[in-house]
Amino acid sequence: MALLSALGGATRRCLVARHYSQTVWCRVRPGGEELSRLSLDDLGSTRRSAKGLELLFGLSPCLLALRAARRRVARLLLQAGRSGVRGERAELLRLAEKRDIPVLRPRRQKLDALCSYQVHQGVCMEVSPMRPRPWTEAEELKPGDDDPQQLWLVLEGLQDPRNLGAVLRSAHFLGVDKVITSRRNRHGSCPLTPVVSKASAGAMEVMDVFFTDDLDGFLQAKARQGWLVAGTVGCLGPETSRSSGIPVTSCLEFLWDRPTLLVLGNEGSGLSPEAQASCQLLLTILPGRQLPPGLESLNVSVAAGILLHSICSQRKGFSEEGKRGQLLQDTREPSAIAEGSTVAQPPGLSSG
Repeated sequence: MALLSALGGATRRCLVARHYSQTVWCRVRPGGEELSRLSLDDLGSTRRSAKGLELLFGLSPCLLALRAARRRVARLLLQAGRSGVRGERAELLRLAEKRDIPVLRPRRQKLDALCSYQVHQGVCMEVSPMRPRPWTEAEELKPGDDDPQQLWLVLEGLQDPRNLGAVLRSAHFLGVDKVITSRRNRHGSCPLTPVVSKASAGAMEVMDVFFTDDLDGFLQAKARQGWLVAGTVGCLGPETSRSSGIPVTSCLEFLWDRPTLLVLGNEGSGLSPEAQASCQLLLTILPGRQLPPGLESLNVSVAAGILLHSICSQRKGFSEEGKRGQLLQDTREPSAIAEGSTVAQPPGLSSG
């Protein structure tokens, strides 16, 4: 009662409405209680222990973090009461035992409280924070590399950790070489939190992520080294190119013939004027229909996936690897194919 009296009337109404909604819909809402809690707590601040540790949650983030061995792990928390430990959870236990990491088996309610009711899949770990490294270290990894198909993804001011996680997942899947984030200015990106790792399905644990305190200086320095600095812009018509003086082209018409920086801006305002002024080209995604006002752009993580695929699909061997993977998944029963019969080809593959 003391807590409720300290809250305003609007807050009390929200609490009552939330309780009523959960009571009425708990039996019919798909996904259960964890799904209803996801939107309430997924953007909360990261809790840190007295030792500076944070709680990583989710099966894939925890497993990939143990495999990558980039973090210090204090203990592994594996939900008690599950019927047997097999598959990836068994691998978690093996890796923890190999590294002498203590394993605790708390109940579901305890894990819920520890990770602020995030969707943890029964797996959490107390780990040291993950921080991006200075971008100068990215230069040291491949000195003098003149590969014309180098692609670095530059993120200016992404604020939503779930957007950042989704972007990292697409970047890792499509083969981006490095990710650079901005820091310590009004266009800084959100940190690499456990929420970001969960949204990336653990890709954050294995990717090379770097930072710069001077984004404009970084872009200009790479341009002097011969890199193409390609920004991104919503589909605003031909006046965009005239007003900025920077050519705008569809991502489908872009030719990837030299090392490239792809620069993505903030969720709300896009690229800052300073960053856009450092770009030599602006890429856009053309819509498939006439759009009403307010729908001229895409979510930044969706746009990132489209833009990265349009560029990375030009990489030598990209399509061949995809076709080879598709053929490996084509598991047909021998009895279902008579000798000498004609077999239908999967969509996208020629008979050759």
